[in-house]
Amino acid sequence: MKQLSQNLRTGKLSIDEVPAPYPQSGEVLVANAFSLISAGTERTKIETGRKSLVGKALSRPDQVRQVIRSFNQLGLNATYEKVITRLNSRSPMGYSSAGVVLGVGPGVTEFKVGDRVACGGASAAHAEVVSVPVNLCVQVPETVDLDEAAFTTLGSIAMQGVRLANSHLGEIVIVIGLGLLGQMTFQILKASGCRVIGFDLNEERCKIARQLGAEDAYSNESMLRSALGLWSDSHGADAVIITAGTSSNRPVELAGDLCREKGSVVVVGAVGLNLPREAYYHKELTFQISRSYGPGRYDADYETKGRDYPYGYVRWTEKRNMQSFLHLVAEHKINLKPLITHRFKIEQAEEAYEFIVGKSTSTYLGVMFSYVEPKQTSIPIPLKQNQPVSNEIGIGVIGAGNFAQSMLLPNLKNQAGFKLRTVATLSPLESRDVADRFGFIGSTTNPQEVLEDDKVRAVVIATRHDSHADLVVQALNTGKAVHVEKPLALSPIELEKVIEVYRSKAEAAESGNAPFVMVGFNRRFAPMVQRAAAFLKGRTEPMAMNYRINAGLIARDHWVQDPEFGGGRIIGEVCHFIDLLQFFAGAKIHRVFAEQMPDQGKYSQDNIAICLSLEDGSIGTILYTANGDRAVSKELIEVFCAGKVVVIQDFISLSLIDAGKAEVIKEGARDKGHRNEVIAWLNAIRRGDTEPVPFPMAVTATRATFAVLESIRSGQAVIIQYD
Repeated sequence: MKQLSQNLRTGKLSIDEVPAPYPQSGEVLVANAFSLISAGTERTKIETGRKSLVGKALSRPDQVRQVIRSFNQLGLNATYEKVITRLNSRSPMGYSSAGVVLGVGPGVTEFKVGDRVACGGASAAHAEVVSVPVNLCVQVPETVDLDEAAFTTLGSIAMQGVRLANSHLGEIVIVIGLGLLGQMTFQILKASGCRVIGFDLNEERCKIARQLGAEDAYSNESMLRSALGLWSDSHGADAVIITAGTSSNRPVELAGDLCREKGSVVVVGAVGLNLPREAYYHKELTFQISRSYGPGRYDADYETKGRDYPYGYVRWTEKRNMQSFLHLVAEHKINLKPLITHRFKIEQAEEAYEFIVGKSTSTYLGVMFSYVEPKQTSIPIPLKQNQPVSNEIGIGVIGAGNFAQSMLLPNLKNQAGFKLRTVATLSPLESRDVADRFGFIGSTTNPQEVLEDDKVRAVVIATRHDSHADLVVQALNTGKAVHVEKPLALSPIELEKVIEVYRSKAEAAESGNAPFVMVGFNRRFAPMVQRAAAFLKGRTEPMAMNYRINAGLIARDHWVQDPEFGGGRIIGEVCHFIDLLQFFAGAKIHRVFAEQMPDQGKYSQDNIAICLSLEDGSIGTILYTANGDRAVSKELIEVFCAGKVVVIQDFISLSLIDAGKAEVIKEGARDKGHRNEVIAWLNAIRRGDTEPVPFPMAVTATRATFAVLESIRSGQAVIIQYD
């Protein structure tokens, strides 16, 4: 299928052939008939994309700070890989479309194949087929055409602005900015019985507003003030809604001047926000910024998991705003046809965006793409000339986010004896993009196409944490060798399912056909760790180990902190550090005791102290903190054993101390073992060896994370049970 994207480095737009999306649980698969360009949002995105790297940095200082933090935490090489990976990727465009349902994911009962629907959110992109969450998809009334329905997302944004203004029958409202949002905003206000005056510097837009029913519309401030004085007996407007898009502070200043005493100002568009104290203070004005479509926006429980808010407590969610807008269109209280000024096929995207970026001097409002139904769901990428595929071990990759693209795929690419065959990601654009950049033969959005491919002998699983265990089970059942990023599982039940399948395959295995599951515990492969292990080899005593992790704060609403998606940081990351202590000792964890600091409404069980007892008598402590300063190194490892001491400072400095003498090794680049880990995995597959990270050790590390949580809950030490 075709999808419009933008290269983040150059800003260039392109129409790409990408695999059609595969609907996940709670999603609706839709063949787009139309999608609408959001001029303000998409113009900003294009302008930012076309800036130089310095220009991008100046426009996004928040991202520059993220890069600096990444450098302090990960080092130059890893940070460079992350930045380049991000800049070289393609970003989807658009977020408002309408079409016909092609299929539904598990758990969806509200829609059926053939339904006419309007779609919103980032998934509702400029593409022939989209897969959108159920709470961002609404039925289109029979009397509403699909080109009109494509306005629904922007209409819900206008609807939310009007609701925040809380304007009542007969009140006077001024709409500043008569682009698409402004034109719909004043029509919604008119349908509510308000008296509306529009203002825009473009006289053509004012003319359209008058034709669509505005009491009046002005492009001159003096005329606007005069008209408002007559209408309000010089009291001023009851409310002002700003739908303009400009970096200027003038709309906010003007709104304060035009409002009556104790009136309200609502900002829907992106404008300067330096409030002039004089007008806002003396009139005691209410000032609000509208958050997009309405309640539910940016809430993963609502948008991703499909959990609705109680109707009696949250009357107008973003979905109900979308529905309400369409009802007004169906009742002919909002007229959208005159707002469609230009129509293009998706193949004509560059021509369409000439209006948005100002290359065309013609007046525009609604610029719309139309589509034809796509024919295929996956895209085979033609093999390059002289590209050998016979006798090579095929590798499939499921999940290719930032981590996989910066840490795994560069090390998998161009490995002798192996061939990257198919990559599967949920995002059609990302799937094709990754395939192009790393040399995969094909791309898809359906993991089953990787798992069912007989030519794929080994599979990398780097998806969101909640899917790991199930995908490992499926990969084992299809006879694949597996590399799965941590964690192996999010719950004891998931883990036992993996163990059960692994054992059954092991019992039934013929020579050279044993199950192979390696968890991505990369730190044990770090050069400094390997050097330290050699230094401690031949020990005759147990070890005392200390591991301090200055992990930094991750917001409570981040997906990693979500118990369903990420499992939290103990399961999702602390398993790394538990495994490394197991590796040093060469023994499994026997007992776990943990204490947690109070979360104080800020943290998420990520300030913890863990005491570990290992089967060989070694002991280890892990101090994992989210409340530190990122200027301090992330990881400090200390190992004490038989008169020897090892100190690893953030994988940059290694001290080996014995008999009063210290050998200090320093590296310019931080190396946490990702490349060595991938090479070890590939070599083991090539030779038919067992996993470089023994499966029983990976299971123990996973069980230990569950024991940490249990110890925190119970206040008692937890014994790790082995079969």
